[in-house]
Amino acid sequence: MQTHSLSLDILSDDEYFLIGIHTTLEDYKLAYLLNKNLGTSFSKLKEGLDFEKTSFSLFNYSNKKYDFEWFLLANSAKRENQTESNKLLLIAETKMYLIAEKKKVDFFIKISGSVQYSFVLETIDKIKKIDQVITSYSIDKNTLKSKDFLIF
Repeated sequence: MQTHSLSLDILSDDEYFLIGIHTTLEDYKLAYLLNKNLGTSFSKLKEGLDFEKTSFSLFNYSNKKYDFEWFLLANSAKRENQTESNKLLLIAETKMYLIAEKKKVDFFIKISGSVQYSFVLETIDKIKKIDQVITSYSIDKNTLKSKDFLIF
C-alpha cells in the first residue's frame, strides 16, 4: 500500500514572489507611480511593519478577482536614539534595514497568491520602464537569511 504524506512546508502560507526595487523616490511617490503604470491600487497601511522599535512603511493592494495580494514595503527606516551626555540630551539617527543582506534594495514588492512567474517578469519589465526607478528584479526568497521578516 502506498503512503502519502504532506510536509509542513506545503501547508505554510509563505508562497510568494519577491521583487527588489532600486530608486531614490519616497514611498508615497513610488506607490503613486506603480498605481499609474501597473494598474494597481496601493494604499498605505496605518501601521507599518514594526521590528526592534523601528517601523517600515507598508502599502497594500488586494485583487479578489484574481486572488492575489501585493505588499510594497520599504527596506530601510530611520530610528532615533536618545543619549544623555553631560546633562545634554542628544538625538542620533540610525538607519535600520528590514532585510540587512539586501541593503542596496530600497523597496520590496511581495506578491502572494495565484500568480504565474511570467506575470512577475512582465511586472518587473513595467517597473523598469518608470523613469525614476533605477532597476527592479526578482529575488529568490530562499537565498535570504532574514526571510522570516517577510511573513506577515
